[in-house]
Amino acid sequence: MDNKSLFDLSGRIALVTGASRGIGAAIAELLAAYGAHVIVASRKAEGCQTVAEQIIDNGGSAEAMACHVGDLEAIQATFEQIQAKHGRLDILVNNAATNPYFGHILDTDLNAFNKTMEVNLRGYFFMSVTAGRMMREQGHGVILNTASVNALQPGEMQGIYSISKAAVVSMTKAFAKECAPLGIRCNALLPGFTKTQFAGALFNNDKIYQQLIARIPMGRHAVPSEMAGAVLYLVSDASSYTTGETLVVDGGLTL
Repeated sequence: MDNKSLFDLSGRIALVTGASRGIGAAIAELLAAYGAHVIVASRKAEGCQTVAEQIIDNGGSAEAMACHVGDLEAIQATFEQIQAKHGRLDILVNNAATNPYFGHILDTDLNAFNKTMEVNLRGYFFMSVTAGRMMREQGHGVILNTASVNALQPGEMQGIYSISKAAVVSMTKAFAKECAPLGIRCNALLPGFTKTQFAGALFNNDKIYQQLIARIPMGRHAVPSEMAGAVLYLVSDASSYTTGETLVVDGGLTL
């Protein structure tokens, strides 16, 4: 394989969750730019359709699909639809996440705990299991989990979210270890401080924002497109001997 084709995703089917905006949308757009047919998925199909249409307008191949990863029946229905339409799945990007509670860890209620774990951990787990079974039949596949630098250093007022992302890192390694003999690789992206609607609570709190920026050697926050290149590497043949790894993209925040 020549060097230029290492990142070529032509002919591959990729499912990206949480792709209606932010980091997920940036990932979907870049994978499509490198030749993948991207299934743009999120809880509601409307936002996904906008991203899919943008990809198509730019000459790529995409479709929108509703998939609420906190709902096990929705996960099953999504993969049945993919199987019926495409017959396979080459790339799964677990990017959908929730962070319903921002506050002191001692004030976390059961509803916030359950919602966070249902989406961020249970959702990722059963998305990976269902995709992994398809990939096992194919003899190949790649799973990429979006975690967070909070998995390494818990974020202030983000206790349960940070815990869920640390669990995603452990889950990534467990899947990587057991699925490598099946031809399936599994890695994780750990984004740092990124300007998204999802991270709005951090950007809207000037004290926390300034504290974070002061800790980042590069002296600024990231934008979603700066996360997408790392994902392209991890899902392409350029990383064919890489599995069970966590790629931190944080401007030096965790140094």
